[in-house]
Amino acid sequence: MVALKYKIGDSKVLESREAPDGSTIRRRRETPDGRRFTTYERVEMPALIVRKSSGAKEAFDRDKLLVGVRRSVGKFFKSDLEVEDVVARVVDAVYDLGEEEVDSKQIGETILDVLARENEVAYVRFASVFREFKTLDEFEKIIREQREKRG
Repeated sequence: MVALKYKIGDSKVLESREAPDGSTIRRRRETPDGRRFTTYERVEMPALIVRKSSGAKEAFDRDKLLVGVRRSVGKFFKSDLEVEDVVARVVDAVYDLGEEEVDSKQIGETILDVLARENEVAYVRFASVFREFKTLDEFEKIIREQREKRG
């Protein structure tokens, strides 16, 4: 990372663009001496607590959610931007609940809701881990349910 001798406030904004999901603003800036750089602004969300199945509580962490989704189903998407979009929609849905505390199971179900609309294979993969499938019958059932919803 390069240290700048100017503060961000000393620079002028050349261009601003909102990310497609509305969660980030990208600003292209220029310092008084003509150097250009980019900043990204993300809306800071209110504190949210996640209740784990063990009873433990921890602060909601968007980055942890992103890593988990990317690790579990990222390979079923064409790009990291698609995974980012899934996570952004999950985060929006969780905050839209309007609760200060949310069960981790509720977050998992929200991920499933988003995946069901985006990528059927990723949905089945995530469901198999999240719901701890033990038999082929469980896979067949969820695939059958998805086909019924589709058509």
